Amino acid sequence: MEKRNFVIAINREFGSGGREIACKLGNLLGVNVYDKDILDRLTKQFNLTVEEIESIKAKKTGWWGDFCQYYRQFSLSREMCNTVTEDREVTSKQIYYAEAQILRELAEKESCVIIGRSGFHVFKDNPSALKIFFIADINTRVRHIMDQFALDEDAARKRIEMVDKARENYTKTFAGVSRYDARNYDLVINVSHLTTDSVAAFLAENIRKRYPHL
Repeated sequence: MEKRNFVIAINREFGSGGREIACKLGNLLGVNVYDKDILDRLTKQFNLTVEEIESIKAKKTGWWGDFCQYYRQFSLSREMCNTVTEDREVTSKQIYYAEAQILRELAEKESCVIIGRSGFHVFKDNPSALKIFFIADINTRVRHIMDQFALDEDAARKRIEMVDKARENYTKTFAGVSRYDARNYDLVINVSHLTTDSVAAFLAENIRKRYPHL
């Protein structure tokens, strides 16, 4: 049977444990898992730090501001956007398209698991992509974030709210849909009362059935 690359695009609610599940799934399938590695490539491409890239992505900028920055190299746009300085700034639009291109190149080169990065949208037309969304109840998420970052309950809830808002703003801006819309995914799993090992094992078993050449 001809071997075809596949990509498992994992999106998850902050604090759900989705990243841990994705890493365990990659190990079970014997494929690479990509997450922050992609940010490393972007830092080199745009000469920015990881923190600067995440900050740009988190901003809910107006379309006119991004338009002016993205097209400022054209003289007509510089005249229209007279409030923009001559120093070229990196926009969230540029980061999104650069990141999407990196994801597509990875999936073309090898089978892999990709965490976040709006993968469900980047691979929405890829017939060899399996798009998964992990959710969990708020109490489960708060406990995970308290443990992971050594925060008290109030601080953990605030961090979850901040991250949720930033991710939703970014997704709506470039994917044009809510990341919470189940129609974006092939599978949505509430992992609140499940172990990461059991979820990863369940997915690996069924992915092998979907891709028999594994």
